[in-house]
Amino acid sequence: MENPPLLQGVHVVDIASFIAGPAAATVLADFGADVVKVEPPLTGDTYRAFSRVPPNPEVEDVNYAWQLTNRNKRSIELDLKCPEARAVTERLVRWADVLVTNFPPPTRARLGLEYTDLAPLNPRLVYADVTGFGETGPAAHLPGFDATAYWARTGLMDVTRQRDTPPAINVAGSGDHATAISLYAGIMTALYRREKTGEGARVTASLIAEGAWAAGVWLQAVLLGAPNPRPIDRLDPPNALTNAYRTADDRWLLLAFVNEDKQVPLFLKAIGHPEAAENPHYATTPSRRAHAAEITALLDRAFAARPLAEWRELFDAADITYGVAQTLEECAADPQLLTNRILLPIDDGSGRPHLTIDSPVRLDQEQKVSPRPAPELGEHTESVLRELGFDTAGIDELRGAGAIPPSRSQAAGP
Repeated sequence: MENPPLLQGVHVVDIASFIAGPAAATVLADFGADVVKVEPPLTGDTYRAFSRVPPNPEVEDVNYAWQLTNRNKRSIELDLKCPEARAVTERLVRWADVLVTNFPPPTRARLGLEYTDLAPLNPRLVYADVTGFGETGPAAHLPGFDATAYWARTGLMDVTRQRDTPPAINVAGSGDHATAISLYAGIMTALYRREKTGEGARVTASLIAEGAWAAGVWLQAVLLGAPNPRPIDRLDPPNALTNAYRTADDRWLLLAFVNEDKQVPLFLKAIGHPEAAENPHYATTPSRRAHAAEITALLDRAFAARPLAEWRELFDAADITYGVAQTLEECAADPQLLTNRILLPIDDGSGRPHLTIDSPVRLDQEQKVSPRPAPELGEHTESVLRELGFDTAGIDELRGAGAIPPSRSQAAGP
């Protein structure tokens, strides 16, 4: 028999918005945790509208961003600012093993959602919060998004571009998704700690810390006094064999040699210039560095003479280390992603089978749950409240106070 999902029986309250916090809860849900997403009444999490904001691609009738980040969850509507909602919040906290939030510190304090507010209600609670710029310091109060806190603030935006070109915006959510995995790792570490101590803990992650970690190799050098690594000039790079080249059909290849002494002769033969191996300018690593602009010019001419398909065939046969700047359409059909089940089928109820992206954490001995559709706003409000012990009268009182919205039948009227 198949084992039950690893995190079956783990209760998670997702009181977070947009991507990083909710995506960490999604990974927990992928492993079987029961995740209840708390959303403001009527409007819901503002991330529900994200896929309609330019420059995000439009997909008719599918809220793809919401689906990716909130699959396998249940949704309740709850106005956390309403005093009567406090009774629901407290029951959720007592029910929960994990609570995820990304409210700024002043908002958490105003709503009574600080760790110090909630831990007395449930000493075993793992309280996980994610911020843009960390918990303290002059920027702690600023709203943090991955483009500003992860990408721009940490130097990644400055160095990942060609010299004399403007910096580019990162792919939406790239910093958030990386931070989500760190938050997930922290949550799992805290759950392991709880197994040993019986006590809950507070887990923190931030976009700025994740960006610094991503930039870590070069940032560490600067911390030790190295000069700032300015954006690279592709025509005169530090290393012509770690550089991008355009093919005859306007595609880009990336060379990435590690063992140059072994690969350079094979490479020169593959590109049709075996005689270059005898050129003293190309014979050793120091000489190749000293003549990088000259080598780049040679390679530009060579790569421009053949289309991508021919280069791939030549390099694969010669065991050359290279990459192709794939389009997203190519990634969506890449057999490597499909074979490794990085892309999974999902039935979202639309009648149109399509693929979704699995979270990157894997255990050979554990199966994830099959991806299910993300919830409609408030889809599970009443059922969750009843699980928490509210009866019909109590639910009606919450509605009357405005803590939860009217039922759909009440909202529709006679």
